[in-house]
Amino acid sequence: MNIMTAVPLRMSLGAIAALTLVLTASADVRPFPPGFHTEEIKTDGATIYVRVGGQGPAVVMLHGFGDTGDMWAPVAEALSKGHTVVVPDLRGMGLSSHPEGGYDKKTQAGDIAGVLDKLKIPKTDLVTHDIGNMVGYALAAQFPERVTRWVIIDAPLPGIGPWDEIIRSPALWHFNFRGPDVERLVQGRERIYLDRFWNELSANPKSIDEATREHYAKLYARPGAMHSAFNQFAAFTQDAIDNKTLAAKGKLTMPVLAIGADHSFGTQMADIMRLVASNVTAGVITDSGHWVMEEQPKQTTATIVNFIQGK
Repeated sequence: MNIMTAVPLRMSLGAIAALTLVLTASADVRPFPPGFHTEEIKTDGATIYVRVGGQGPAVVMLHGFGDTGDMWAPVAEALSKGHTVVVPDLRGMGLSSHPEGGYDKKTQAGDIAGVLDKLKIPKTDLVTHDIGNMVGYALAAQFPERVTRWVIIDAPLPGIGPWDEIIRSPALWHFNFRGPDVERLVQGRERIYLDRFWNELSANPKSIDEATREHYAKLYARPGAMHSAFNQFAAFTQDAIDNKTLAAKGKLTMPVLAIGADHSFGTQMADIMRLVASNVTAGVITDSGHWVMEEQPKQTTATIVNFIQGK
């Protein structure tokens, strides 16, 4: 891959330097199509790094922890032939800024609404994974007129349904793993910490290759990145309060495809979403753990594209 052709055109010098470092270390990670460009969009308290490409009805894709917006490159390529595809890095992650606060998902939904306003996009389809699901719900519940359909993938919503039971799982100890001493433990060992997620939450750890691991490990080793990531989890208590308030206002009415991996949430994703949405279809990615885009990219991409295209 030629780094100069892979680097988007509209970038700050700092972002170019950071992305060049990442691409040099992990040249096998799939880039976005050549027609995409990037923008740095200022919102209330953050600067959001956004990839934009294609033409047609909009689709916004939101990533979660352990990934950045880079995870969506295969879906972006497939959808950009008939859609305008918008792929932000959430605040505090990837190449977006790392403010001290604002990691509750209502505030981050405001980031995404601000991105849409800047791009003059009144309505959009939505595709989300992991923490992106939580930002997606806050967006769809606060601005239901702006979300036309939603694909939500393999992570629960704080405060909704079996949340209190889910968070007692020993596998989710990382929800409360944070603080200055924790940050000292992880600093310089980001790859080891992230390997735990890829190894234990996948169906087959070998499906997440070395280039992918190095790519994300370098991004999460950037100054402030892990501090911000820990703050994403720290906000779950407030998110649970906010989500209960949002859910009490009524169910979402847009079509929702709730996808779970068969080695992770499976059909439970649809069960959870039926508590907050009235038009839910269940989907399952087979032979996969939580990291569906890394473990089963073709199957996951096809499932997303078929729903977005109304097939």
